[in-house]
Amino acid sequence: MIDPLTQYLQAARAALDAIEASTLDPIRKAAERFARSIGMGRLVHVFGTGHSRMAVEEMFPRYGSFPGFHPIVELSMTFHNPVVGANGQRQAMFLENVQGFGPVLWRNFVTSPDDCLLAISTSGCNAVTIDVALEAKRLGMFVVVMTSLPHANVSISKHESGRKLFEVADLVLDHHAPPGDSAVWIDGLETPVSPISSVSGCAVINLLKAETARLLTETGQPPLVLTATCHVGPERARDLFEATYDDYRRRIGVLYR
Repeated sequence: MIDPLTQYLQAARAALDAIEASTLDPIRKAAERFARSIGMGRLVHVFGTGHSRMAVEEMFPRYGSFPGFHPIVELSMTFHNPVVGANGQRQAMFLENVQGFGPVLWRNFVTSPDDCLLAISTSGCNAVTIDVALEAKRLGMFVVVMTSLPHANVSISKHESGRKLFEVADLVLDHHAPPGDSAVWIDGLETPVSPISSVSGCAVINLLKAETARLLTETGQPPLVLTATCHVGPERARDLFEATYDDYRRRIGVLYR
Protein backbone atom coordinates (compact mmCIF):
# COMPACT_ATOMS: atom_id res chain seq x y z
CA MET A 1 0.00 0.00 0.00
CA ILE A 2 1.18 3.54 -0.74
CA ASP A 3 2.73 5.44 2.16
CA PRO A 4 -0.04 7.35 4.05
CA LEU A 5 1.66 10.72 3.61
CA THR A 6 2.00 10.17 -0.13
CA GLN A 7 -1.64 9.06 -0.33
CA TYR A 8 -2.85 12.28 1.24
CA LEU A 9 -0.68 14.54 -0.90
CA GLN A 10 -1.74 12.71 -4.05
CA ALA A 11 -5.43 12.99 -3.13
CA ALA A 12 -5.11 16.69 -2.32
CA ARG A 13 -3.31 17.36 -5.60
CA ALA A 14 -5.97 15.39 -7.48
CA ALA A 15 -8.73 17.52 -5.96
CA LEU A 16 -6.88 20.76 -6.76
CA ASP A 17 -6.20 19.57 -10.32
CA ALA A 18 -9.90 18.76 -10.73
CA ILE A 19 -10.83 22.23 -9.45
CA GLU A 20 -8.50 23.78 -12.00
CA ALA A 21 -9.91 21.62 -14.77
CA SER A 22 -13.63 22.03 -14.14
CA THR A 23 -14.48 24.56 -11.40
CA LEU A 24 -12.71 27.78 -12.42
CA ASP A 25 -15.45 28.90 -14.79
CA PRO A 26 -18.23 28.57 -12.18
CA ILE A 27 -15.94 30.30 -9.66
CA ARG A 28 -15.60 33.25 -12.06
CA LYS A 29 -19.39 33.34 -12.52
CA ALA A 30 -19.95 33.27 -8.77
CA ALA A 31 -17.38 36.02 -8.21
CA GLU A 32 -19.18 38.21 -10.76
CA ARG A 33 -22.41 37.88 -8.79
CA PHE A 34 -20.61 38.44 -5.50
CA ALA A 35 -18.80 41.55 -6.73
CA ARG A 36 -22.07 42.92 -8.06
CA SER A 37 -23.81 42.46 -4.70
CA ILE A 38 -20.91 43.91 -2.72
CA GLY A 39 -20.53 46.81 -5.15
CA MET A 40 -24.21 47.67 -4.62
CA GLY A 41 -23.71 47.82 -0.86
CA ARG A 42 -25.39 44.47 -0.31
CA LEU A 43 -23.95 41.27 1.11
CA VAL A 44 -22.85 37.77 0.27
CA HIS A 45 -24.04 35.59 3.15
CA VAL A 46 -21.84 32.56 3.82
CA PHE A 47 -23.37 29.65 5.74
CA GLY A 48 -22.21 26.23 6.81
CA THR A 49 -22.57 23.85 9.74
CA GLY A 50 -20.17 21.35 11.24
CA HIS A 51 -16.66 21.52 9.88
CA SER A 52 -17.90 23.67 7.01
CA ARG A 53 -17.55 26.55 9.46
CA MET A 54 -13.84 26.50 8.60
CA ALA A 55 -14.62 27.51 5.03
CA VAL A 56 -17.09 30.16 6.26
CA GLU A 57 -14.47 31.77 8.47
CA GLU A 58 -11.83 31.40 5.75
CA MET A 59 -13.89 33.82 3.68
CA PHE A 60 -14.11 36.48 6.42
CA PRO A 61 -12.71 37.54 8.81
CA ARG A 62 -9.08 36.61 8.45
CA TYR A 63 -5.96 38.19 7.01
CA GLY A 64 -6.22 38.57 3.28
CA SER A 65 -10.01 38.97 3.41
CA PHE A 66 -12.38 41.89 3.17
CA PRO A 67 -15.93 43.06 4.03
CA GLY A 68 -18.92 42.34 1.85
CA PHE A 69 -19.08 38.72 2.93
CA HIS A 70 -21.37 38.00 5.92
CA PRO A 71 -20.29 34.85 7.79
CA ILE A 72 -23.15 33.01 9.50
CA VAL A 73 -22.06 30.33 11.96
CA GLU A 74 -24.51 28.81 14.43
CA LEU A 75 -22.58 27.79 17.54
CA SER A 76 -25.08 25.05 18.36
CA MET A 77 -23.98 23.24 15.20
CA THR A 78 -20.31 24.18 15.03
CA PHE A 79 -18.94 24.33 18.59
CA HIS A 80 -17.15 21.00 18.46
CA ASN A 81 -14.39 21.07 21.03
CA PRO A 82 -16.46 19.78 24.01
CA VAL A 83 -17.19 16.62 21.90
CA VAL A 84 -19.32 14.99 24.63
CA GLY A 85 -21.44 16.33 27.49
CA ALA A 86 -23.05 19.75 27.26
CA ASN A 87 -22.68 21.23 23.77
CA GLY A 88 -21.50 17.84 22.56
CA GLN A 89 -21.10 16.57 19.04
CA ARG A 90 -24.15 14.31 19.22
CA GLN A 91 -26.38 17.31 19.83
CA ALA A 92 -24.76 19.30 17.03
CA MET A 93 -25.23 16.48 14.52
CA PHE A 94 -28.85 16.06 15.63
CA LEU A 95 -29.60 19.77 15.30
CA GLU A 96 -28.14 20.10 11.82
CA ASN A 97 -30.86 17.76 10.58
CA VAL A 98 -33.81 19.54 12.23
CA GLN A 99 -36.33 20.52 9.57
CA GLY A 100 -37.58 24.08 9.05
CA PHE A 101 -34.50 25.97 10.22
CA GLY A 102 -34.18 28.23 7.16
CA PRO A 103 -37.12 30.58 7.79
CA VAL A 104 -36.14 30.86 11.47
CA LEU A 105 -32.59 31.93 10.57
CA TRP A 106 -33.49 34.42 7.85
CA ARG A 107 -36.17 36.03 10.04
CA ASN A 108 -33.27 37.67 11.91
CA PHE A 109 -32.18 39.71 8.89
CA VAL A 110 -33.59 42.21 6.42
CA THR A 111 -32.35 40.58 3.23
CA SER A 112 -32.67 41.71 -0.38
CA PRO A 113 -32.87 39.96 -3.77
CA ASP A 114 -29.60 41.81 -4.42
CA ASP A 115 -27.94 39.60 -1.79
CA CYS A 116 -26.26 36.27 -2.53
CA LEU A 117 -25.86 33.16 -0.42
CA LEU A 118 -22.84 30.88 -0.49
CA ALA A 119 -24.02 27.66 1.19
CA ILE A 120 -21.30 25.18 2.11
CA SER A 121 -21.57 21.45 2.79
CA THR A 122 -19.21 18.76 1.56
CA SER A 123 -21.87 16.03 1.53
CA GLY A 124 -24.64 18.49 0.67
CA CYS A 125 -27.07 16.34 2.60
CA ASN A 126 -27.69 17.89 6.02
CA ALA A 127 -31.17 19.32 6.38
CA VAL A 128 -30.28 22.69 7.87
CA THR A 129 -28.01 23.88 5.06
CA ILE A 130 -30.50 22.74 2.41
CA ASP A 131 -33.28 24.52 4.31
CA VAL A 132 -31.25 27.73 4.57
CA ALA A 133 -30.58 27.62 0.82
CA LEU A 134 -34.23 26.96 -0.04
CA GLU A 135 -35.42 29.88 2.06
CA ALA A 136 -32.76 32.16 0.57
CA LYS A 137 -34.07 31.28 -2.89
CA ARG A 138 -37.63 31.99 -1.78
CA LEU A 139 -36.44 35.41 -0.61
CA GLY A 140 -35.00 36.06 -4.07
CA MET A 141 -31.30 35.61 -3.37
CA PHE A 142 -28.89 34.07 -5.87
CA VAL A 143 -27.72 30.82 -4.26
CA VAL A 144 -24.22 29.47 -4.85
CA VAL A 145 -23.39 26.08 -3.35
CA MET A 146 -19.94 24.76 -2.55
CA THR A 147 -19.96 20.99 -2.18
CA SER A 148 -18.24 17.82 -3.33
CA LEU A 149 -20.27 16.19 -6.06
CA PRO A 150 -18.35 12.89 -5.74
CA HIS A 151 -19.27 12.81 -2.04
CA ALA A 152 -22.85 14.03 -2.56
CA ASN A 153 -23.50 11.37 -5.19
CA VAL A 154 -22.89 8.56 -2.68
CA SER A 155 -24.73 10.28 0.20
CA ILE A 156 -28.41 10.38 1.22
CA SER A 157 -30.25 13.66 1.78
CA LYS A 158 -31.55 14.25 5.31
CA HIS A 159 -33.94 16.94 4.11
CA GLU A 160 -37.64 16.13 4.04
CA SER A 161 -37.80 17.05 0.35
CA GLY A 162 -35.21 14.41 -0.49
CA ARG A 163 -33.16 17.01 -2.36
CA LYS A 164 -29.43 17.50 -1.96
CA LEU A 165 -27.80 20.90 -1.66
CA PHE A 166 -26.52 21.02 -5.24
CA GLU A 167 -30.06 20.36 -6.46
CA VAL A 168 -31.35 23.64 -5.00
CA ALA A 169 -28.48 25.83 -6.22
CA ASP A 170 -28.38 28.46 -8.94
CA LEU A 171 -24.66 27.72 -9.34
CA VAL A 172 -22.58 24.81 -8.03
CA LEU A 173 -18.89 24.95 -7.09
CA ASP A 174 -17.49 21.42 -6.85
CA HIS A 175 -14.39 21.22 -4.66
CA HIS A 176 -13.87 17.56 -5.60
CA ALA A 177 -13.21 15.96 -2.24
CA PRO A 178 -13.44 12.18 -2.78
CA PRO A 179 -16.46 10.09 -1.77
CA GLY A 180 -16.46 9.87 2.01
CA ASP A 181 -13.94 12.75 2.11
CA SER A 182 -11.23 10.83 3.98
CA ALA A 183 -8.52 9.68 1.60
CA VAL A 184 -5.83 7.70 3.44
CA TRP A 185 -6.01 3.92 3.87
CA ILE A 186 -3.71 2.20 6.36
CA ASP A 187 -2.92 -1.51 6.55
CA GLY A 188 -4.85 -3.11 9.39
CA LEU A 189 -7.26 -0.17 9.80
CA GLU A 190 -10.80 -0.77 8.58
CA THR A 191 -11.69 2.84 7.81
CA PRO A 192 -9.88 5.70 6.03
CA VAL A 193 -8.51 8.80 7.76
CA SER A 194 -7.57 12.37 6.77
CA PRO A 195 -10.29 14.35 4.95
CA ILE A 196 -9.50 16.35 1.83
CA SER A 197 -12.33 18.91 1.96
CA SER A 198 -10.43 21.24 4.30
CA VAL A 199 -7.80 21.67 1.58
CA SER A 200 -10.05 21.71 -1.48
CA GLY A 201 -12.87 23.73 0.11
CA CYS A 202 -10.59 26.46 1.40
CA ALA A 203 -8.85 26.55 -1.98
CA VAL A 204 -12.18 27.36 -3.66
CA ILE A 205 -12.92 29.99 -1.01
CA ASN A 206 -9.66 31.78 -1.71
CA LEU A 207 -10.12 31.56 -5.47
CA LEU A 208 -13.52 33.23 -5.00
CA LYS A 209 -11.97 35.85 -2.76
CA ALA A 210 -9.20 36.66 -5.20
CA GLU A 211 -11.50 36.98 -8.22
CA THR A 212 -14.05 39.05 -6.30
CA ALA A 213 -11.28 41.41 -5.13
CA ARG A 214 -10.04 41.74 -8.71
CA LEU A 215 -13.48 42.59 -10.02
CA LEU A 216 -14.20 45.13 -7.29
CA THR A 217 -10.84 46.81 -7.85
CA GLU A 218 -11.36 46.82 -11.60
CA THR A 219 -14.65 48.68 -11.17
CA GLY A 220 -13.10 51.34 -8.93
CA GLN A 221 -14.19 49.85 -5.60
CA PRO A 222 -11.03 48.24 -4.18
CA PRO A 223 -11.87 46.46 -0.93
CA LEU A 224 -10.34 47.19 2.46
CA VAL A 225 -8.25 44.12 3.24
CA LEU A 226 -7.04 42.79 6.59
CA THR A 227 -3.31 42.85 5.89
CA ALA A 228 -0.17 41.67 7.70
CA THR A 229 2.46 44.16 8.82
CA CYS A 230 5.08 42.52 6.59
CA HIS A 231 3.18 43.85 3.56
CA VAL A 232 2.40 47.42 4.59
CA GLY A 233 4.16 48.10 7.89
CA PRO A 234 2.69 48.19 11.39
CA GLU A 235 0.99 51.60 11.23
CA ARG A 236 -0.80 50.96 7.93
CA ALA A 237 -1.76 47.44 9.07
CA ARG A 238 -3.37 48.87 12.23
CA ASP A 239 -5.20 51.48 10.18
CA LEU A 240 -6.49 48.83 7.78
CA PHE A 241 -7.57 46.61 10.68
CA GLU A 242 -9.74 49.38 12.13
CA ALA A 243 -11.02 50.58 8.76
CA THR A 244 -11.91 47.07 7.64
CA TYR A 245 -14.00 46.33 10.71
CA ASP A 246 -15.62 49.76 10.54
CA ASP A 247 -16.52 49.03 6.93
CA TYR A 248 -17.93 45.63 7.90
CA ARG A 249 -20.03 47.21 10.67
CA ARG A 250 -21.39 49.74 8.20
CA ARG A 251 -22.17 47.13 5.57
CA ILE A 252 -24.05 44.71 7.82
CA GLY A 253 -26.18 47.57 9.10
CA VAL A 254 -28.49 47.03 6.12
CA LEU A 255 -29.53 43.72 7.66
CA TYR A 256 -31.11 45.37 10.70
CA ARG A 257 -32.91 48.35 9.21
